Amino acid sequence: MRQVNLNPLRAASNETARDINRRIVLNLIRTGQPISRADLARRSGLQRSTVSLIIEELIGDKWVIEGPMGRLPRGRRPTFLHLNDQRAVICVDIRPSRITLGVADVNGGFTSQEELPTPSDPAIAVKELARRIRAILKAQPQKGFEGVGVSLPGRVDLSSHHLVFAPNLGWPLTDLKTPLERATGLEVELENAANACALSEMWFNSTQIRDLVAVTVSEGIGTGILAQGQLVSGRRGMAGEFGHVPLDADGPRCSCGSKGCWEVLASNTAALRYYFESRAQNSRADGGRLTFQDLLRLAEQGDVLAGRALNRMAAQLGRGARMIVGGLAPEAIIFIGELTAAWERFRPIIDAEIQTQTLSSAPTLLLTGRDGATARVRGTMVLVLQKHFGAPLSAVSSECQVTHLG
Repeated sequence: MRQVNLNPLRAASNETARDINRRIVLNLIRTGQPISRADLARRSGLQRSTVSLIIEELIGDKWVIEGPMGRLPRGRRPTFLHLNDQRAVICVDIRPSRITLGVADVNGGFTSQEELPTPSDPAIAVKELARRIRAILKAQPQKGFEGVGVSLPGRVDLSSHHLVFAPNLGWPLTDLKTPLERATGLEVELENAANACALSEMWFNSTQIRDLVAVTVSEGIGTGILAQGQLVSGRRGMAGEFGHVPLDADGPRCSCGSKGCWEVLASNTAALRYYFESRAQNSRADGGRLTFQDLLRLAEQGDVLAGRALNRMAAQLGRGARMIVGGLAPEAIIFIGELTAAWERFRPIIDAEIQTQTLSSAPTLLLTGRDGATARVRGTMVLVLQKHFGAPLSAVSSECQVTHLG
């Protein structure tokens, strides 16, 4: 008989039950607003008296506000409830070339957003972010800021909260959390960008898919894995580094030091390399520095070499996606990035590559993120808010690292 170690498990207390019920009600308001107390009781299965107590507590804590009254054919008119959009999160998305800094309310609406170049020195980046965050706090004193969420093009050690792997960013092992918290007085949550995108997809798009892989395609390739609605982090937060799995031992050198990694073959940067290589072979000047958006536009205008470069990129994306399907068998792979603007080109090629060697008769859905342009920064908001909406830590093993979105 298989033995199960029960030592790290904690018994559920009355306080744990109240905490779970509070989170259930908060999530029902978030996904169903505007909503009445009676509807909350019906949907949650909780007694009306319990729901009323929870609502009064949430109103007192300024998480929920009462809106207009509804109309019924007869009986008492219900009062509709909303999340209080004066609760806010400071969102930071760090990419190799730029940093996006914004303020999002608890309903996902952005009240401000700005960009700055990414410094090569993380200490300078922290100093500049701290200065700008303090300016935001001073300019918006009416808001209750829950914390700062930061997405990174790399992996964060779950125990030390240090950035431990970010080859495209070029920063060394770095502690971003401690200095930012000291400088701003706010709690800081760090996460890999692809994981943040996976969280964003679950949070904002109300998908019923519980087993999915989010693939972010930009300067590199990142993957975030959700299994049964839970974010898979792995040892030291390193789960999901498919972008640095070599697919061609004789391929180009990757920023991680290996050759022929998936991202060096299938990223935006790879497509641009394919294009310039083909132009050189055809004895044509490169015409200056192009962006990936320029390449998409050229292909749409009928540039044959641009089209071939994108097709080659798509085929390599399919090879990596085939690896994900074979290893994880997700219900869906969700692609996020500029490539989704030309999804009608990319999808058939990716799907054809997957089908050349599939092990399951149940096909994996190939989807695009509906918030592709903002998925990273929206995901940072979820990083901060999940401590109020997700499963309470006291309800799970103290040895587990779980992110659960209700």
